[in-house]
Amino acid sequence: MFVQNQLSHWIDGIRQQLTLPLRIELWNGQQVDLSSETPRVTIRLPNVAAARYLLTPSLSNLGAAYVEGAIEVKGKARDMIAVVNALARTTLKAEGKFARLARSIRHNRHKDAEAIRYHYDVSNDFYQAFLDPHMVYSCAYFEDGDEDLPTAQLKKIDHILRKIELQPGQTLLDIGCGWGALVIRAAQQYQARCVGVTLSENQYALAQQRVREAGLEHLIEIRLQDYRDVRGQFDRITSVGMFEHVGLKHLKEYFSAIHQLLAPDGVVMNHGITSTDADNGETPYGGGEFIERYVFPHGELAHIGHVLKAMQQGQLEVCDVENLRRHYARTCALWTDNFEAQGERVRTLAGDKRYRIWHVYLAGCSYAFEHDWISLYQIVGRKAGQRSAALPWSRQHMYPAVSAGGRQTSS
Repeated sequence: MFVQNQLSHWIDGIRQQLTLPLRIELWNGQQVDLSSETPRVTIRLPNVAAARYLLTPSLSNLGAAYVEGAIEVKGKARDMIAVVNALARTTLKAEGKFARLARSIRHNRHKDAEAIRYHYDVSNDFYQAFLDPHMVYSCAYFEDGDEDLPTAQLKKIDHILRKIELQPGQTLLDIGCGWGALVIRAAQQYQARCVGVTLSENQYALAQQRVREAGLEHLIEIRLQDYRDVRGQFDRITSVGMFEHVGLKHLKEYFSAIHQLLAPDGVVMNHGITSTDADNGETPYGGGEFIERYVFPHGELAHIGHVLKAMQQGQLEVCDVENLRRHYARTCALWTDNFEAQGERVRTLAGDKRYRIWHVYLAGCSYAFEHDWISLYQIVGRKAGQRSAALPWSRQHMYPAVSAGGRQTSS
């Protein structure tokens, strides 16, 4: 009775502050709607003990309860995330435990490899269920805003290859190459000689297969290798969606390693997620705690200012910075739609628990990018200390030429 009274008081407090398309189903069969409109989200509490998750509705608490099956949640993922964030804002104080605190994580090669395997070695079929046919698992580039996902992902790769001014026959190192889409495109379009490295055995196997199927074995080498073990120098280096695993304390070392691998007149492009908290804090209301526990162990997000400083400390001059936050919000929204459309297949491939983790994770990421909790930056750099003549006069080379009729032509 005490818990039920607490819950009734909490519900009354929520109703006084906002209306939500939420239905709460209690263990005794009672239903409580938090607005007059048709509920888009239903949270079922199967027993009295489950009420505690609602009484302190952080993203971590409710997310863990949903993932572990302690509560049942029905609805579209984007509606679920919107409702839970509204509950958190209304109930919790964005300070103390729920502030954007920075965690200190000790990184080493074993931990980093273990975290990569946990996230990526689910199965290739799992990722194929919601990614585009090229299997690009990073922010797409919506040049006009109305592209479908496969088109936007190819545009992202082409945007990167133009940014680094890749020339025919040059050498390219792709750190964290995923399933090989970028190096395949670079070899096809520029005949670049490419090396792609990954710590994921699943990615390594499929990337090799895709290189063979494309007939590009003479131009592309895929390695199951830590970037710190790569030797030699490369005309161009790309790192897409990888540096989030490096760790705040190791960013200088990471960029120093890139400096060593970069040819004297080379160009590097780092594409990665950043915190929008100036102190490198996590997303608020326990979102970072949930991701650390269930999705990306040992991941850390740095503020863009911290990243730029670390690049300079690593002897790299920053030449260009582009914010693609809006693009990643849309990318994650499209992934969420694909994931839900393939829901039964995903459950079969990954099981109920992992389905629930990713169901809220993808939609939660879209919400976080949309609301400026996190961001995405592409940063182009060169070795520091060069004469100014090494730098381009403008950003014109980054964009495809436009013909008189308004059509894009290849650059």
